[in-house]
Amino acid sequence: MEQVSLVLTPEEAKNSEAIKIQLFQKTGQHFPHIRWRKRSIDARSRNIKINGTFDCSNEELPNRIRSFSFKEVHESNPVHIIGAGPAGLFAALNALLLGYKPIIFERGKTVRKRRRDLAKIAKEHVVNSDSNYCFGEGGAGTYSDGKLYTRSKKRGDVELVLELLVFFGASEDILIDAHPHIGTNKLPKIIENIRSFILSKGGEIHFESKVTGIQRIKNKIVSLEINHQKKQSVNHVILATGHSARDVFHMLHQEGIKLLPKPFALGVRVEHSQDLIDRIQYHGRLNDEYLPPSAYSLVDQIDGKGVYSFCMCPGGIIAPCATENGEVVTNGWSPSKRNNPYSNAGIVVSIDPSDFDNPEDPLVCLRFQQAVEHACYEATGNNQKVPAQRLLDFVEGKQSENFPRSSYTPGIESVRLDLLLPPFIAHRLQKAFRSFDKKMPGFLTNDAVVHAPESRTSSPVFIPRDRERLHHVEVPNLYPCAEGAGYAGGIVSAAIDGMKCMERVTQTVS
Repeated sequence: MEQVSLVLTPEEAKNSEAIKIQLFQKTGQHFPHIRWRKRSIDARSRNIKINGTFDCSNEELPNRIRSFSFKEVHESNPVHIIGAGPAGLFAALNALLLGYKPIIFERGKTVRKRRRDLAKIAKEHVVNSDSNYCFGEGGAGTYSDGKLYTRSKKRGDVELVLELLVFFGASEDILIDAHPHIGTNKLPKIIENIRSFILSKGGEIHFESKVTGIQRIKNKIVSLEINHQKKQSVNHVILATGHSARDVFHMLHQEGIKLLPKPFALGVRVEHSQDLIDRIQYHGRLNDEYLPPSAYSLVDQIDGKGVYSFCMCPGGIIAPCATENGEVVTNGWSPSKRNNPYSNAGIVVSIDPSDFDNPEDPLVCLRFQQAVEHACYEATGNNQKVPAQRLLDFVEGKQSENFPRSSYTPGIESVRLDLLLPPFIAHRLQKAFRSFDKKMPGFLTNDAVVHAPESRTSSPVFIPRDRERLHHVEVPNLYPCAEGAGYAGGIVSAAIDGMKCMERVTQTVS
C-alpha cells in the first residue's frame, strides 16, 4: 500500500475519475484500490484547494480501524465512574479492554428521554437541573454539536477515540477530515450503541442516579451516596462530571477536598447568515456544491487579554444550555449536513482568577460565571429568552429596535448587552469585533445578532491531581477527569483523559 498526496480543486475532489487521473500522473500507476486517507481545505486564496492523501494499492485495502479485544467483565473487579459523558463512557470502554467492570452513575436520563426535557426548555422555559443540554447520557456534546477536532494529539491516541466512534456507528469520514464532525442528529444513536455494548459485556450504567455525597476514611473514599439515600461501596472513583456540575464542586469544597480556581472564558454567541460567512471565507463563492459550509477561527489580544472564537458551528443552531432555572446560557450545534441557514460562534474573553478581589477562593470564577448568567436571565423577564443585540449596535452602544432572525428557539429580547455585561468583557468584545472585521471584511454587520451569555466554555474550577498517577493530590482513590476537572476541552480530549484515568486506576488495582 502506498500513500500519495495530491492538491486538488474542489471539483476534482468530488470526481473519482479525476482523482485516478491525478494519481496516475503522479505515480505512473493505475491502482485498482484507492481511498481517501486525509482531507483538508485550503481557502487562504481565491484559488481554493483540497489537500488530500490517499491509500493506494493493487490489492484489497485493509480495514481502516483496528481490532478491539473487549473482555466479558460480569465477575471482574469494579471501577466506579461518576458521569456518562465522553470521559465516563470512554473510561468504561477502556475498562472493558483492560478486563475491569465499569459501574457508571449518571445523574441524567438516557439520550432518548433527554429529548423531552430539551423540548421543555424551548417551549415551556423550564429547566430540569439533572436532564438538559449539559447533563444526561453522552454529556454536553451529544446535543451540542459533536465536533471532534482537537489539538491535544500529544495527550493521547486521538485515532483510537475516532476509531472507536466508527466502531459504534460513526462515518469513516471522521478518520479522514481535518476537522471531523458527527452532528447532533447522529451522535445520540452512537451513544446508545456504546451503552448497549457496555451492558452486554457486564458493565453497569445507572441513570437518574446523582451522587449527592461521599464518605471518606483516612482520606480515601469508601462509599458514594446516591440520590441522598442509597450507599454504594467503592474502591476507586473516576470523577467525570463535566464543566457544569456546580453542585459537585460545592460538595467537594464542603468535604474539604482541595480545589483551585481556574481560568476560563466568557462572552457572547454571535449568529450570521451562513451565506455571508461563505462569501467571506470562500472569496465570493456562494452556494457551491463542491464546498462544505465554511467555518472561521478568530483570535486577538485586546487590552492584555485574549479574545477568540469558540465552538464555531457552520449551518448551525443556537441552543439553550442552562442547567438550572434562574439562569440563561447559550451554546451552538450543527447537524451532520450543516445545512441550516445560519452560522454561529462563541466570541469570548479570557478570564483569570487574578481579575477578582479574592483570587484564592476556589469558587471565585464559578460565582462570577453564575452571576452573569443570572443577570442575563433577569434582563429578559425571568425566562429562557436571552438578551440580544444586533452586532453593529452592540459595538456602537445602541439599542436594537428589531432583529433579522435568530435560531435560538426560546426567543430573544432587545437588551443593551454593552451595558449588561461586565465592562471589562463588553469593552474588549467591542474592540475585538472591530478587529475581526479587518480580518474578515463584512463580519461586523447589523445583520448579525449577538446573544448572551456564552459562559460554559470550560470549567471555572480546577481539581488538582498527581501529574503521573492522575489521582487527586490528597485523595488517592479519586481520579478527577476531563473537562469538569480542568484536563480536557472537547469530546475527543475528554475521551482520551477518561481512558488514561481508567488505565491508571487499573494499574493501581493490579
